[in-house]
Amino acid sequence: MGNALRFLYGHCCKPTTAGDSDSLGPQGVSAATVGVSALARDLFHFEITSQVPEGLDKHVVSSKKAQANWYRKLLEAWKEAKPQPETPEEVARLVIQTLKRHQKADVEGLLAFYGLQLPHPLAQVSAGGPTSLPQGVKFEMQTLPVDPKAVADGDTITVYVSTTDTRESSSVPGEVHMAAVQRSKARAERNYGKADALQKKIVEAGYRVINVQNEEILARKYRIRLRGIDAPESSMPYGKEAKEELANLVQGKCLRVFVYGEDRYRRCVGDIYCNGLFLQEVMLKKGLAWHYTAYDKRWELETWEKEARAKRVGLWASSNPEMPWEWRKDRREGR
Repeated sequence: MGNALRFLYGHCCKPTTAGDSDSLGPQGVSAATVGVSALARDLFHFEITSQVPEGLDKHVVSSKKAQANWYRKLLEAWKEAKPQPETPEEVARLVIQTLKRHQKADVEGLLAFYGLQLPHPLAQVSAGGPTSLPQGVKFEMQTLPVDPKAVADGDTITVYVSTTDTRESSSVPGEVHMAAVQRSKARAERNYGKADALQKKIVEAGYRVINVQNEEILARKYRIRLRGIDAPESSMPYGKEAKEELANLVQGKCLRVFVYGEDRYRRCVGDIYCNGLFLQEVMLKKGLAWHYTAYDKRWELETWEKEARAKRVGLWASSNPEMPWEWRKDRREGR
């Protein structure tokens, strides 16, 4: 066995005491070690017993015999790797490279079983934006490429996050994952009616199987409300322009989203970065949104709005543009 594999097993996968049981992850080790060390442990056991881990068959479509073949290949690949993998990304790449001729559903299921994120090339986002979590951020997400049709208006976007993401992998409902596995199998058998029915079931649960560069990825759906700005509604002047601008900015891009909370419509309220651009800044500077001062007091947003006003760009070309929150209030009150 390779030294790195033995080291990871010996140092990361030490037996836990009874008092530690509440913090155990899905492979029986502490949550902090699920992933690299869990796979190392299972490969260690496989070399001794030729047995694959219990529960894996719930995540993949192939037989136990096929699973044993994967672990045999992975064990040899790990031994031969120079340098040997140590980080979650390195291990995920080793798995994908070693099993590249096997079914995608099996590879993705194996990665999900260990909580390893799929190192998809399109999932790499720009380093632009904060280098650490800003104060008040609940969590950060990195999305799959955005469909421009998912832009509802100038301040709302629907995005999808891969369930192989570390944060997502532990919270996928069992029935959703099973439906995704069954859908992949149905498509392989060209039973498209069954596959469509399973996709509908997945969508109703708040997920979707998305094709990205000919790879099918199970992803969770989120609706994002851009924090601190309010764009014109679609039927208002510049509403169409605001929507088109936002769609052009995010089309086909992976976004970095800092989520601060949830609004009354159950949308995540967050700051969004795209290829290093802060989307709220772009929309404000182009005069396609207002600084939403009722909910946000950041001075920089106020400054960007003032710059657009001074240049009379976008909606500021009008001498007295209507504020979207007042427009919505008038509609609610039937004015």
